[in-house]
Amino acid sequence: MAKETRPIMGRVVAITGGARGIGKATARALVREGARVAIGDIDVDLARQTAEELGSGTRAYYLDVTDRASFERFLDEVERDFGTIDVLINNAGIMHVNRFVEEDDAAAERQIDINLKGVIIGSKLFIRRAIERGRSGHLVNVASQAGKAGYPGIATYCATKHAVVGLSQALALEYEDRGIDVSCVMPVVVDTELGQGIRDARGFKKIKPDDVAREIVAALRRPRFNVHVPKSVGPVGKIIQLLPERGQRLAAKLFGTDRLLLDAIGRREEYERRAARSEPSRSGQSALPAGSDVRLPEGVAEEQKSEARR
Repeated sequence: MAKETRPIMGRVVAITGGARGIGKATARALVREGARVAIGDIDVDLARQTAEELGSGTRAYYLDVTDRASFERFLDEVERDFGTIDVLINNAGIMHVNRFVEEDDAAAERQIDINLKGVIIGSKLFIRRAIERGRSGHLVNVASQAGKAGYPGIATYCATKHAVVGLSQALALEYEDRGIDVSCVMPVVVDTELGQGIRDARGFKKIKPDDVAREIVAALRRPRFNVHVPKSVGPVGKIIQLLPERGQRLAAKLFGTDRLLLDAIGRREEYERRAARSEPSRSGQSALPAGSDVRLPEGVAEEQKSEARR
């Protein structure tokens, strides 16, 4: 039975990694629908700029998704400013492209920490709050088509996204009777910084962040678990999964996905440098102007004041 349509107007939505890319596009789409939006990002300067650009009361907050205390503070501050959070969108993520044995161990750890650990922490905190308050809620985990198949050149990234898909499936079943909806978003390559240097696959062009945002809004309006972007990749993927292993490999060669990411190696220097700096650092926590609508935990704020005096 199809679930009833739910209004977006007035709902409180928290988005991780909301300063750019899919997160920013989703925030924009939700603001247009009348949602009250909070964006969390480790790049607080960019988060502030995004919040100011979107307007309509959008607020930005410092958030390190890999740090449970930081995530807890983020949710606390959003609820203090907006009220109970109705929707959490776990969007923050990074992707390093390289041959597996040449991938730096630190790059692998960053992807696991941000793409998987961050989603686990956020999901747990959000669901726990919903249960304690006896309220329904909607959890949206942004995975990838890389969570449904394996692609050479992004083995670790695939591992993290497969884990997010499995986690989301388990949570959807585990908490359905508590009134908590779970959606798993699985786009193809998106035309963002993360998709830098990656060409189109045969039959599937890179999509825009707004395409993903549109489907996320649709899933919030009429809840569903599988959110494939574009929708056509869902049926195609199911057909490929029914093929024997040899057939799946032939399909990868046919669509060019056996080389798609490998061919991008060496063409993503700018993104790779930024992703390598994705851990919390002073450069990502620069002092904010007076009156800024960015909320920082006290420890970070004090560190910034001390740094500014040096």
